Amino acid sequence: MTDIDLKAQRHWWDGSLIYHIYIRSFKDGNGDGLGDIIGAHEMLPYLNWLGVGGIWLSPSMPSPDRDWGYDVADYKGVHPSIGTMEELERFISTAAELGIHVLLDLVPNHTSDQHAWFIESKGNPKSKYRDYYVWAKGKGPNQPPNNWIDATGSSAWTFDEASGEYYLHNFLKSQPDLNWWNPQIHREMDEIVQFWFAKGVAGFRIDVAHGLYKDKDLRDDPIAPPEDTVNERFNLIEKYSKNQPEVHDVYRRWRNLAESYSPPRLLLGETWVDGLEGLAKFYGKNDELQMAFNFLFTFSKFDASSLRKSIAETLRHLPEGSTPVWTASNHDISRFPTRWAKGDAKKIRVALTILATLPGTLVIYYGDELGFGDEAVPPKMMRDEMTAGIPGTRFERDSARLPMSWNSSANRGFSDGDSAPWLPYRANDYQDVASQMANRNSILHYARELFALRKTAYDFRREHFALLESPPDVLYYRTGRSYVASNLSDATIIAHCDPNSIVLHSLDNTSWEVQSDTIQLAGWESVISTQELRFTF
Repeated sequence: MTDIDLKAQRHWWDGSLIYHIYIRSFKDGNGDGLGDIIGAHEMLPYLNWLGVGGIWLSPSMPSPDRDWGYDVADYKGVHPSIGTMEELERFISTAAELGIHVLLDLVPNHTSDQHAWFIESKGNPKSKYRDYYVWAKGKGPNQPPNNWIDATGSSAWTFDEASGEYYLHNFLKSQPDLNWWNPQIHREMDEIVQFWFAKGVAGFRIDVAHGLYKDKDLRDDPIAPPEDTVNERFNLIEKYSKNQPEVHDVYRRWRNLAESYSPPRLLLGETWVDGLEGLAKFYGKNDELQMAFNFLFTFSKFDASSLRKSIAETLRHLPEGSTPVWTASNHDISRFPTRWAKGDAKKIRVALTILATLPGTLVIYYGDELGFGDEAVPPKMMRDEMTAGIPGTRFERDSARLPMSWNSSANRGFSDGDSAPWLPYRANDYQDVASQMANRNSILHYARELFALRKTAYDFRREHFALLESPPDVLYYRTGRSYVASNLSDATIIAHCDPNSIVLHSLDNTSWEVQSDTIQLAGWESVISTQELRFTF
């Protein structure tokens, strides 16, 4: 193989590790039981130690917290419960000194019903702000304009008696959707984007990036086929309520804006689409979003065949020269240590190995590096209005949002105050940061080794990645100068290679078996080698 220049990054995010901080659950710096910017600032040395190159900080703008920050009341402020603008700017500055770039959440699809725009829109139908939102007449008495369903399973339309019209909300009724057919919304959002870029923000994770435009004729969404379990929502496919082609003009304009800064700013989209063709459209001709989340991969089955197919098809569909992004957990879905690994430490390590060695950018959710899974929250302590106890929702999101466990003390090191945490602490299983740091065989140390190798031994570029032939239950590929093999089965699999070429394996050393030029790849084990592995079929 020819030499590969591992330093040939085009932008900071190419091949980088982005760490998703759900701010309310990361670290409480003022003792009120709620994570905040001061607490996150305190933990920057930990993130630097881990090898993080970017932070996705979510959410941060003022909000009445019906959806915990994703119901924005002011796009140019900082939520007072998590800090001040000065504290955020200090956080961004300190992170930059460590070589860490900070992304904020941008929520352009909807606002809070407490935003000044909506208050005026609802209160004065003749105001210019009326057309900032989607208003429509019903089909008849007590009949909404169409069959669209919001995130709770109810009608996406709420009737306003004063005006006799309905307003649209694809999420909670306290989150009215903006009307992107109105050019003034474009001007408002462009100004907001530039405001934050001027503050030193490295870019945005764009919430509901696929959903800004709605069908102009407000046509009914079609019934979902039974086999579609990713895009189906309450038995409908969101063909008209989201995923309209006009959204791509927005991202082409924002891409030009992002590229006008030095260094360029990053646009990372939350893109729930009906296939990889749809995902590729958000990259455009490398002139729209630089990266778009691939939930088809995230919700793949955790077996070699499914993952191999998902990876191959993703790389085939994305435009040449673009950057794939891989993630398996976030604040809206089940954590991968539960969803994929069922809490099994061996499977968690295999999952981390695969995630960390694929070409492109890796985004992990706080606690992924510790193997944190979901934990049930007692009904009386649930805080998420959108999913708590609502039949038909895929997942109660509170289960993936519990406070970070920094140590094994009563308050898990999350808070130094006496206030109760906003969500209950995780069970004390001694899998916290301090306990895992003290154990060299922990998931945390293994994750850190993976992330360190990612910087030095792997190659993030797609052209230096190739899926290789292997037994059916093995996911095997070359990435740069390294070869990665993961056994996704209970059976032991024999491989031939120079044992001295193995630079990392996922089981602890006491379980490692080597015989001459043969290694035994145990059930649910991954290895990384500098030489090609040959398998016995």
